[in-house]
Amino acid sequence: MEPRTPQTEQLLLHPEQGRDCRAWGLSALVLLLLLPSAAGLLPPLLFRAQRLETTVPLTLLAGAQEKGAVCLDGTPPGYHLQRGSGDGSNNWLIHLQGGGWCSTVQDCSSRRNSSLGLGSSNFMKPILFAGILGSDQQLNPDFYNWNKVYVRYCDGGSFSGDAEGQAQDGSTLYFRGLRIYEAVIDELMEKGLGNATQALLTGCSAGGLATMLHCDDFSAKFPREVSIKCLADAGFFLDVKDISGERTFWSVFDGVVQLQNLRKVLPKDCLAKKKPKEVRYVLIPDSLAPDKSWLSCKENIRNCNSTQMEFLNGFRNTMVDALKVVEHKEKWGLFIDSCFTHCQTVNDTSWNSPFSPRLGNKTIAEAVGDWHCGSSRRVKEIDCEYPCNPTCSRQLPP
Repeated sequence: MEPRTPQTEQLLLHPEQGRDCRAWGLSALVLLLLLPSAAGLLPPLLFRAQRLETTVPLTLLAGAQEKGAVCLDGTPPGYHLQRGSGDGSNNWLIHLQGGGWCSTVQDCSSRRNSSLGLGSSNFMKPILFAGILGSDQQLNPDFYNWNKVYVRYCDGGSFSGDAEGQAQDGSTLYFRGLRIYEAVIDELMEKGLGNATQALLTGCSAGGLATMLHCDDFSAKFPREVSIKCLADAGFFLDVKDISGERTFWSVFDGVVQLQNLRKVLPKDCLAKKKPKEVRYVLIPDSLAPDKSWLSCKENIRNCNSTQMEFLNGFRNTMVDALKVVEHKEKWGLFIDSCFTHCQTVNDTSWNSPFSPRLGNKTIAEAVGDWHCGSSRRVKEIDCEYPCNPTCSRQLPP
């Protein structure tokens, strides 16, 4: 789909320590596309932090019930806020958590008891900040001392739904992702976000999609002189055929749109030409991979045979072709690696370490920094087909 307004731009992208990032007065949508994109539920990846740091406590949204901004089970949503310091005290980074979607009453009901807090704040615990949210200046030189917020995902609809339903036990299911997003941002605006000099909206997977959907609205909250940009990590999903030769997953996304009423945030010009379900894609749904060879390949790319690798690289080529529209957009950024992993911005190892995947001899953090600080160098890095990049092997499962 095309961006919602000409103001929104797409790309992906390091900043050098101590670099001076001036306000650009632009809204830029950064696509951090990591292959392959997955559709399964994702735990809060911050729990995988490699360094020992102080956990960041949970803050529950004030007046959530009155605003109708509640999790699937009606509990108040939450976020984790770590205050900035020094020259980062007026800069803000907002990260939207990912975790798949729920497209049926049964799926959404079961998420209410998820130990990961994907449907209820009753299960949300303090977390460690890592990767782009980390406080280590060497690992995260551009954002280490910013105000950083991790917004918990408990609606199952990419922070975009606005409806209610009834569970099989007669209780109410609240599909209030859009209200959650708006209420959390409003509360943060009162806590200092409204006076930001720079702000970066990020998200992973379902949160990455939410980042793209809300980028223009987020930008519009600030004066033109404030630098506002958006970074989507693994949030771009292709509409292509899966291993069955069909678009089997259409029904899943269509279910999310209908059940949770996502039409409010989907671009109206796109809806005039396409059906909502045409924005979602899964390459190898478990239901279509009953034989162990595909399931084994999906679990670890080292187990894929030549035919399966040809299929996966075909998907990679289709994705690269789909993003060529971004190539000539000056202030957009791309960092597309072919590593067999998902969501790389909130993990120290993949973000900026000796074991990080590299393109153009840059880590993800270095590329994002170059893009964010308006480096004169183009930040449009696209990997070759797997397994040509030796740095990817560091990210593979054992």
